[in-house]
Amino acid sequence: MNDLYNLLLLLGLGAIVGLWLKLSVSRELAVKEARQQCLHYGLQLLDETVGLRGLRLRQVNGLRRIERCYGFEVSLDGHDREAARLWMLGSSLSELSLPTVGSASRESIAQPALNAPISNVVQLHTRRNRDADRLH
Repeated sequence: MNDLYNLLLLLGLGAIVGLWLKLSVSRELAVKEARQQCLHYGLQLLDETVGLRGLRLRQVNGLRRIERCYGFEVSLDGHDREAARLWMLGSSLSELSLPTVGSASRESIAQPALNAPISNVVQLHTRRNRDADRLH
């Protein structure tokens, strides 16, 4: 009886270590994907990290698979922090939620300063309602 207990305990510890290693690899893939998406959309990935926020079952091609949600923070200009999240299905990105960029006022685009260099940079303005401006 004691040998069976030790065997079950050893198998349980092995399963926990295996699960922890798999989740660590998945988290590193999510960090890599978050970096790529921030680079693509011109955002700064703050703290260079993501955190597991949730799990859900999703049916893909008739099979139920576990989809993981990772939360992270981004900055538009280095002076703010905005929440973002991505959903990973296996090792691929399935959904992405980033904060939206407020549009510049028409006066700032239509009337540039006389001696200002020509640029394609749009001045960002703060938003009043943060939750209503998110892409989902």
